Amino acid sequence: MPTAPTSGQPLPRIVVVGTGGTIAGSSAATTTKRYQAGVLGVADLLAAVPSLAEVAEIRCEQLYQIDSVEMDLPRQLDLARAVSRLAAEDDVDAVVVTHGTDTLEETAYALHLLVDTDKPVVVVGAMRPADAAGADGPGNLLAAVRVAAHPTSRGLGALVVVGEEIHSARDVRKEHTSRVDAFGSLTGPLGELAGGVPRYAHIPARRHGAATAVTLAAIDQPAAVEVLVTRAELPPQIVDAVVASGARGIVHAGPGAGNVPERVAAALDRARSAGVVVVRSSRVAWGTVARGDAFDDDGHDFVAAADLGPYKARVLLALALTITDDPARLQQIFDTH
Repeated sequence: MPTAPTSGQPLPRIVVVGTGGTIAGSSAATTTKRYQAGVLGVADLLAAVPSLAEVAEIRCEQLYQIDSVEMDLPRQLDLARAVSRLAAEDDVDAVVVTHGTDTLEETAYALHLLVDTDKPVVVVGAMRPADAAGADGPGNLLAAVRVAAHPTSRGLGALVVVGEEIHSARDVRKEHTSRVDAFGSLTGPLGELAGGVPRYAHIPARRHGAATAVTLAAIDQPAAVEVLVTRAELPPQIVDAVVASGARGIVHAGPGAGNVPERVAAALDRARSAGVVVVRSSRVAWGTVARGDAFDDDGHDFVAAADLGPYKARVLLALALTITDDPARLQQIFDTH
């Protein structure tokens, strides 16, 4: 990949893959609340930011044109295959994916796990539709391309760029329903753009890409995994219904540090006896669910999600179950990915 471009040097070659979302949405200019996502094609998004031509040589592909609430694991696998194909091309230096923010963190984490490349892979979205007053999409897209174009972004796995912040796909989470600064990470961003140049303070410590236990080429279909969020008086019959549906895994998002009420624990034990893997996570936004801390994971043969939230834990479990259903091995994967 070229070094950061200076006058007279060739620009980095970047492919922008469009999937739809609010960044491609359309609304009345007086509101950002009522709009249709995924209306504009990715070529239209690029045309609205002419300064991109000063940063990179760009071409685009339209893979999907959907609201991101319609994103699912099969589509995420197809996206990972498309990004992997593009990243393997000699005349491509980086890939940027435009995506709706509702499920952006899940898709970005799937790419983080599955795409085997050192080339930058950057996922970007927007909180306001493209034609709304104060649209944040053009600025976010320019920032994402600047991050992808810079050599210091290599080897970091999938990145998420929102505003001037650069987050690891593993750690980022949508924290607000409507603000433009809706995303954050427990330990803060990996870095930020300063003067249009990415400045990194730290790098991801967990496995990604080629270092992961899962291999994209070996996955035909992800395993069926459901997330169950415990509330006061959650009927344990819901667990039984999930098992009856054929799920191979359950991520239990419990209160506090992933706590499990006795009535729910009994139902999850029945699920475990039926061969369903149970991962214990938390419905709390931030923090760690430590194995054996306040719950006997060994006695119940459960897996602790560590600091992965329930929805990313679902992504990891659905992929990991394609290679093993051994809780001890799965715990190793959750501890290192």
